[in-house]
Amino acid sequence: MGLIVSVVMGLIVGVIAKTLMPGRDPGGLIVTILIGVGGGLLGGFIARQVGHGDGAGLGSFVFSVIGAVILLAGWRFLRNASRPQ
Repeated sequence: MGLIVSVVMGLIVGVIAKTLMPGRDPGGLIVTILIGVGGGLLGGFIARQVGHGDGAGLGSFVFSVIGAVILLAGWRFLRNASRPQ
């Protein structure tokens, strides 16, 4: 059951992050889920570092979205850095 919840929450977080940062990003359902799940992991790490490490509730969801936005920003930075000028 935990895997299904992680996938669904990853999808929701990934869609919200892509909505907050419109533009050309890796697309598709699987990639959006991976961005959301990765954002959740990164957001959980950030939450623990700032002392909000309870792991549940709205604060955890917000940190997950922040983590996903950071992943998308990093993807764009790396993609643009690798393009020839």
